[in-house]
Amino acid sequence: MSEEITEFRIDIPQERLDDLQVRLANTIFPTALPGDGWDTGVPVHWLRDIVEYWRTEYSWRDAEAQLNKFPQFTTTIDGQRIYFMHIRSENEEATPLLLTHGWPGSVAEFLKVIPLLKDQFHLVIPALPGFGFSGPTNDAGWDTTRTARAWATLMDRLGYDRFGVQGGDIGAAVSPEVARVAPDRVIGVHVNGAMAIPQFPIPEDEWATLTELEQDRLNRIQAFHREEFGYIAIQSTRPQTLAYGLVDSPVGQLAWIMDKFREWTHPREVNPEEILDRDWLLTNVMIYWLTGTAGSAGYVGYAQDTSWGAIAKNSGVPTAMIVFAHDAGVRRYLEPEHTIVRWTDVDRGGHFAAMEEPEILVADIRDFFKDLG
Repeated sequence: MSEEITEFRIDIPQERLDDLQVRLANTIFPTALPGDGWDTGVPVHWLRDIVEYWRTEYSWRDAEAQLNKFPQFTTTIDGQRIYFMHIRSENEEATPLLLTHGWPGSVAEFLKVIPLLKDQFHLVIPALPGFGFSGPTNDAGWDTTRTARAWATLMDRLGYDRFGVQGGDIGAAVSPEVARVAPDRVIGVHVNGAMAIPQFPIPEDEWATLTELEQDRLNRIQAFHREEFGYIAIQSTRPQTLAYGLVDSPVGQLAWIMDKFREWTHPREVNPEEILDRDWLLTNVMIYWLTGTAGSAGYVGYAQDTSWGAIAKNSGVPTAMIVFAHDAGVRRYLEPEHTIVRWTDVDRGGHFAAMEEPEILVADIRDFFKDLG
């Protein structure tokens, strides 16, 4: 099979953008449920405002131009097309660093950190299989291990024998897995948003040894399972059925993603466009919409992950974890799977750290990798 790496440039046909305009103009909104608040999902009054902005002010061509400033490529690995950005540092001694996004994010998550990292790192930023321009998937089985093997192959093709890895959300699962499949090549693992789910209920004597912060995080994990787990249940059992609505309706795709941006940005009670730029939020949605990958992204993100609840092998690779205010990592439950040499708690920021708190995230990454080689 060809190992060719091909230059890539985003160039969406105007017909697709014209079709989007028609669909947005003809959106049929549901009747608002009592209170029209976030407790029942994305409020109708809020989404109407975002859709109107999307239709009348947002420019995909501007976003496209911003993304196209960075060198982009595609290659085929294990039968799957993989899209990636590859930004080489002007410093030839820079450390190669592989960045992996999550769901419902995209490679666009890293737009703020690229300028802050490229002096110290050669950056490789692939889209997960089935996501955006790496989609859709051609076959089943793209769990974190298979993705990790693909990432190791990608770095080999780029000529990087030794490299670091970083990621959040799904990227926080894939990045340590790269170290497990290639422990002799990965110099360090840095993750944000990592979470190990202990066996509930936690015994009283064990609970008493936890700090107040750790107890709060575990309480929020339990609340997540009670109140927010529905999207995982749907995407991991009926991704094809869900895809019909999301691929056909741009507003459906917008609402599905915005629900999570509101829940996972920090502080939670603040609407997401007050934390993250509205244009960026729409660009992230557009990557899913224009590529029609809602179904394959859900399928890869959840349906194919068979490792939930299992204790993974510790690679022995030095690992750093940064936990922002929204996230719920507790060190003692993560230590069996990771060689944690650095742990950072941050009292602000949410799940989309590269966009919400890029300076804090970058400072932690830089400090961790500066002495690794």
